[in-house]
Amino acid sequence: MNKTKKIIASVLIGAFMLSMTGCNLIEKTPERIKKSTVAKVKGEKITRGEVDEHPQMVKTVESIKAKYGKDYENNEEAKSQLKEARKSVLEEITMEKIIVQKSKELKVNDEKKIEEEVNKQFDTIKKNYKDEKEFKKDMTAGGFTEKTLKDFLRIRVLAPKVYEKAVKDVKASEKEMKSYYDSHMAEFTEKPNRIHVAHILVKTEEEAKKAKARLDKKEDFAKVAKEMSTDKAANEQGGDLGFINYNDPNYDRMFMTASQALSKGKISEPIKTQFGWHIIKCIEKEEYPIKKYDQVKEEINKLVVESKKENKWKELLEQWKKDAKIKTYEKNL
Repeated sequence: MNKTKKIIASVLIGAFMLSMTGCNLIEKTPERIKKSTVAKVKGEKITRGEVDEHPQMVKTVESIKAKYGKDYENNEEAKSQLKEARKSVLEEITMEKIIVQKSKELKVNDEKKIEEEVNKQFDTIKKNYKDEKEFKKDMTAGGFTEKTLKDFLRIRVLAPKVYEKAVKDVKASEKEMKSYYDSHMAEFTEKPNRIHVAHILVKTEEEAKKAKARLDKKEDFAKVAKEMSTDKAANEQGGDLGFINYNDPNYDRMFMTASQALSKGKISEPIKTQFGWHIIKCIEKEEYPIKKYDQVKEEINKLVVESKKENKWKELLEQWKKDAKIKTYEKNL
């Protein structure tokens, strides 16, 4: 009896040990790795193969190969970079899955029409190349295959349809439009307000103070700019930047706010922006009367509605991510 118990016990121990080590007994072949699940989105699987075949991941792998050589998979730093890249790509694929799922829920996934649009965009891209060889070469350089390029285009076709359906009921109230008008009056002038400025750009506040001190002694602005400013392009014109619209997005907002506060002929104190320290001179200003609310009401409605749609879209994406009950299997990345 005791002998029987010992045999059963040894069998059970053996079975227990097998259950613990069984995963290691099965070789992780490239095919098994490719099919392994790295995440689930509402129960729908995302495999390691989907991540590795994504154009962004393909380009990352090529970059890492170039940096670390053919044996990159055995380099700890390279392995760490690959894992981080896979995490980033997985987030993107996850959102793509959510968009596809929502396209079905919102009934904007007419497969025939989507396929037609995808093929149309694909053919349009292809026509930009002189031949098939050049087209495939450029696809490969971008990390694409014909399949992944069409998958990418499919999301580009689907996402706007999902967006429009999801935010179609967004409207702007009279109160919201009036509030926007009151706080953005400078945007609704009869002609765009603009200012003609010159500037001196230096790295430190101390340098800016030295430049200002020279100007306070009535030295020529253009001369000081040519000698001290790091903005070489503007220095050819004595720091002159020409006329700039008040709402020009290409200029730092702090710089524009300081410029607009100056009256004609005045020079600013040192102003700090993301680019360094500036001394600004206002050469000329052109400011125009503000249009009445009723004249720009329709324009404001579009601006406010679009802003509200974008905010709602961000909220919906966050909610959809929660609803999707995303489960990630990081060990498989």
